[in-house]
Amino acid sequence: MERRSVIKNIISATAVAGTASLLPGAVLAGKKEKPLKYKGHINHSVCRWCFGDLSVADLCKAVKEIGFAAIDLAGPKDWPILKEHGVYSSMCNGAEINLMDGFADKKFHPKLIENYTRLIPMVAGAGYKNLICFSGNRRGMYDETGWNNCAEGLKKLTPLAEKHGVMLVMELLNSKIDHKDYMCDRTAWGAELCKRVGSENFKLLYDIYHMQIDEGDVIHTIKTFNQYIAHYHTAGVPGRHELDEEQELYYPAIMRAIAATGFKGYVAQEFIPVKADKLKSLKDAVALCDI
Repeated sequence: MERRSVIKNIISATAVAGTASLLPGAVLAGKKEKPLKYKGHINHSVCRWCFGDLSVADLCKAVKEIGFAAIDLAGPKDWPILKEHGVYSSMCNGAEINLMDGFADKKFHPKLIENYTRLIPMVAGAGYKNLICFSGNRRGMYDETGWNNCAEGLKKLTPLAEKHGVMLVMELLNSKIDHKDYMCDRTAWGAELCKRVGSENFKLLYDIYHMQIDEGDVIHTIKTFNQYIAHYHTAGVPGRHELDEEQELYYPAIMRAIAATGFKGYVAQEFIPVKADKLKSLKDAVALCDI
């Protein structure tokens, strides 16, 4: 499903619990918990859509109370609110058409180039660095056709991205469960595209959840392809829920592998919380990843 569809489902499923269930127990009791003190090896963020029950302002307040100050997948309409609360937009969005209609299909190039040409200067003007993009679906194309089409479209944008100091970041998504037919569904495929685009302002968003599903071997893959990775997302496998004992990945080891590559970007939590205290789940996940 698209992120927007997932958000609607989350809201429907949690409506009976009410907004108060999203708040930590200490907040409900009128107490203010001390923010966590982090070790500084990982820059933490959280994806906006996973906490769609909260307003942008309330999510900003929550992350600051937890002890970090970045939110992923925020667009231009949200930036003034983030700035008001001193929260950074670690991965901007708003130029993409959707997850299916991307650079792999040339019929979408005119609209994509128009959108990204408009938004790249806006991202830079707001003081941000990363702007997400997608390959879109395969639609029967061979890898070679997809690489050529993506590279052709992206090369029309990378000079502008270089001029403004903006990183175009293509997300790796699984095509097995969540995004059937998505083309950029293997790290090696994305790395080859990076080579063909040939710009330091185009890299990959390595989504740990998605790549565990489609290819596994997460730590080895990170070590092998880290030079092409600009950003990371997390979630528990299976189910895309909390980073807890119910899932198969051991995130401290993965975070240590990321830090060992010298990575200085952001790691954003992108799990769909199912526990009653959703912000506690976020706090626990960030603490787990803070190696």
